[in-house]
Amino acid sequence: MFDRELESLAQAHLLRRRRVVAPAVPPQDLAPDQEHLRGTTYLINGQQRLSFGSNDYLGLSQHPMVIAAAQEAASRYGVGATASPLVCGHSPAHEALEEELARLVGLPRALYFYAGYAANVGLVPALVGKGDAIFSDALNHACLIDGARLSRADIHILPHGDLAAMAQALADSTAERKLVITDAVFSMDGTIANVPALLAMCERHDAWLVIDDAHGFGVLGAHGEGTLAHWGIATLDGVAPEWQGRLDRLVYMATLGKAAGVAGAFVAGHPDVVEWIMQKARTYMFATAAPAMIAEALRAAVGLIATEGWRRTHLAALREQLRQGLDKVVPWDLWPSDTAIQPLVIGRNEAALLVMNALDRSGVWVPAIRPPTVPKGSARLRISLSSAHTEGQVAQLIDALKAAAR
Repeated sequence: MFDRELESLAQAHLLRRRRVVAPAVPPQDLAPDQEHLRGTTYLINGQQRLSFGSNDYLGLSQHPMVIAAAQEAASRYGVGATASPLVCGHSPAHEALEEELARLVGLPRALYFYAGYAANVGLVPALVGKGDAIFSDALNHACLIDGARLSRADIHILPHGDLAAMAQALADSTAERKLVITDAVFSMDGTIANVPALLAMCERHDAWLVIDDAHGFGVLGAHGEGTLAHWGIATLDGVAPEWQGRLDRLVYMATLGKAAGVAGAFVAGHPDVVEWIMQKARTYMFATAAPAMIAEALRAAVGLIATEGWRRTHLAALREQLRQGLDKVVPWDLWPSDTAIQPLVIGRNEAALLVMNALDRSGVWVPAIRPPTVPKGSARLRISLSSAHTEGQVAQLIDALKAAAR
């Protein structure tokens, strides 16, 4: 039925192929001299590869403390939540996790969702509806885009990072309720949204602001608090003095399957706003909660994020090593990013796939990202660095890219 459409995708080099991926050595079987494999080296379709493709930015997905927390919680709670959080799926583990997440990001209250996509698809329609207006960055993640569409509000798409265009669109709007939505760290570019400017703009135009910090949480900030800490707005120590009383219009969202290494997401902000989202987000109300074992694993991960600053320091050093190693020696553009996301822009879809396959043959896995995930003509290798990587492994990546460029 869809054979022609599938063939069309293949001809355009846009056909996705799923791979079977597992740790090269199960975490519990790693010997002391194999620690460099933890979170970095996988069997991909049965072949061992050094991976720069995951979002495990702090190397916590295979951390012994996180695994142990999940195992202990499974023994205590079982492996399923059995119901929606609003029925009987909200455990003491979930309650404690929400309190700890709110404390880490410096906001009054947090609400845990089973998935990041579900959080955004649920929270945007909870905040605005028909007759309201949404102002969306052109490079926002698909879950923000889908949440906007489901809300039935009028959607205004603004050029990426164009604050002047955003301000003009807000000024021209006559909608009773206005909502600005943006990635905090853009997932395919690694650029960081100017949150202070957006917040000030929303104050001037009486608009709400939703930021999706999926790729900033855990990576940015002295304690991994995320993009708000990066901009000095809110940290583990609380809201900065100049922002006191000014964050009621902010809805902060972050995912927990990337730097935190587990699964799920959370929304944080003013207690009344979070309560409203809990009451109105259909993806929260009508879905079975994540298991308590996930919540306990996340509690362990959040503790590591807050206390092990060396992970972010090491990540920054690897980022600098990569940039220096590729400077002026490959024909592709490594776009600047102060995050774990390092986009190496190739251009054509076919060319990006050729480079990806060349790396694969050399034992290194970096995924090629093509439209519609990125704009046409900007296919790229999305290099994801992790604090689990070693300097030697990044050097191996650099050498493989140099060889592919010859």
